[in-house]
Amino acid sequence: MNAFVTYLIPIALTAVAIILALGLLNMLKGGSPNRSQKFMRMRVAAQFVAIVAMVAALYFSGRG
Repeated sequence: MNAFVTYLIPIALTAVAIILALGLLNMLKGGSPNRSQKFMRMRVAAQFVAIVAMVAALYFSGRG
């Protein structure tokens, strides 16, 4: 379980960065506001997953 969480953290953080960049690029080039809103909602969900993975890693590392 600990190895899974360890690999999940960088994947989730990378997903957050990519989704944020896509949303910002869409806003900068004047794309659809609905699409930008969807990207920002996806970013919040990805941040939630990243935070849960970090908390899980801290929890499981303390039970050694």
